Amino acid sequence: MADPVSTKLDTRFSNPRAEATSWGEALQALEQAELFWVTTVRADGRPHTTPLVAVWSDGALYFSTGLGEQKEINLRNNHRVILMTGRNEWDQGLDIVVEGDARRVEDRSQLERAATVWSAKWDGRWSYVVTETGFEHPNDPDHTQVLVFAVRPERILAFGKGEFSHTSHRFS
Repeated sequence: MADPVSTKLDTRFSNPRAEATSWGEALQALEQAELFWVTTVRADGRPHTTPLVAVWSDGALYFSTGLGEQKEINLRNNHRVILMTGRNEWDQGLDIVVEGDARRVEDRSQLERAATVWSAKWDGRWSYVVTETGFEHPNDPDHTQVLVFAVRPERILAFGKGEFSHTSHRFS
């Protein structure tokens, strides 16, 4: 998946002069974002939201979590997630919402590519050792397992501020 199958400005929620946010602009925001918020669904249907770092690689957003963390527990039963990033200013910047399924990554070559992107994006501040089941932190004497998930978007919403645009990029 490289490009959306459709891009549409939702004029109901956009300024009359607004233009759709291009896929290139939305992709740049995903690649450069330092912080994302992930929302998963608990077994009883309640949402759970927490901040994390994520990277864009191979047409997906990758994030990691420890075994037994609430988001990992939630993902055992429900793969539906939303990842959000953006700016807290009302009238400038771009907010992005990614909708899709989070699937566990265990393919070694895919994990290696993701680890390389993480290290490059974060200048080595977030670096991982690839294992047979995910990642480990390089200086962890306990070799704590870090699970890796990839979200291939079904839909990405881009909310432009200033001209206030609401763009939907659909992938399936």
